[in-house]
Amino acid sequence: MRRREVIALLTGSIALPLPTRGQPSPRPWRIGLLETTDAGANRANLDALRDGLRNLGYVEGRNLAIEYRPAGGEAGRFADMAAELVRLGVDVIVTRGTPAALAARAASSVVPIVMAASGEPSETGVIASLAHPGGNVTGLSSFNTQLELKRLELLLEIIPAARRLGGLYNLGNPVSPPRWEAVRQSGLTRGLDAQLFDVRRPADIEPAFQAAAQARVDALTVGMDALTQAERRPIAELAARHGLPAIYPAREFVDDGGLIAYSVSYHDLYLRAATFIDKILKGAKLSELPVEQPTKFELVVNIKAAKALGIEMPESILLRADEVIE
Repeated sequence: MRRREVIALLTGSIALPLPTRGQPSPRPWRIGLLETTDAGANRANLDALRDGLRNLGYVEGRNLAIEYRPAGGEAGRFADMAAELVRLGVDVIVTRGTPAALAARAASSVVPIVMAASGEPSETGVIASLAHPGGNVTGLSSFNTQLELKRLELLLEIIPAARRLGGLYNLGNPVSPPRWEAVRQSGLTRGLDAQLFDVRRPADIEPAFQAAAQARVDALTVGMDALTQAERRPIAELAARHGLPAIYPAREFVDDGGLIAYSVSYHDLYLRAATFIDKILKGAKLSELPVEQPTKFELVVNIKAAKALGIEMPESILLRADEVIE
């Protein structure tokens, strides 16, 4: 018996052999992200996903690699980026928004797809149903159409004298037409003249605000879309410049100077998306993973923006707010 082995037996420990030089280490899991904005602008949600994965034992640089692909507000880029992720051999694709989910599904019927957030995924054909999504897609719904009506209620609570309502939506996104129609119909029942401002590229945004000003719009509701997310700061700045009270579909708009936002907690959705990824990597069948609904919502108010617009925020809203930015 060799001297090393004798010592090991006497001490009760046996050292595991070190990998031979050049021997490949186990490949880390690779997660592809199809996102609407760059990683810096999406840091809070990306950190939530990383935290969720870390809590489940997945650490970047150790056993996890993340391939981040942002569309920069141009949904037409999702198809090429999804195809690239499939070529890279990612184990799971995580998407935000309907266009990204549809592009990922078109790129592969095999690679598992986890929706971090997707509005009305069954109505838009991304999945068959929430309980039985079918295919290779599962994850989390953000059912934004119902929230559009809640946002309209909040907006009218702030601007009760409003008579002309504007809607900033990208009708090129399949989720947007039914959302706008729901807002329009609800506005009509309240005696509002509702006018759509369709924005499909960054160059459309400033003219849309000019048109809203010419139409003497009293208040504006902004739809959730890759374009509006990517351009949230210019949108908030233009709303302020034109003195136009607007309600937004995510807190990031308020962080960038917007007046008020009511939405699902995207931080919570991304955190929960990690659980889906973990189950898939451990061999769960997608058919056994029904799509889940959001359980947390957030109302965020920007008092500084309100003062700049000459608005005294109702106490009823301040008391309900999850966060008030001074």
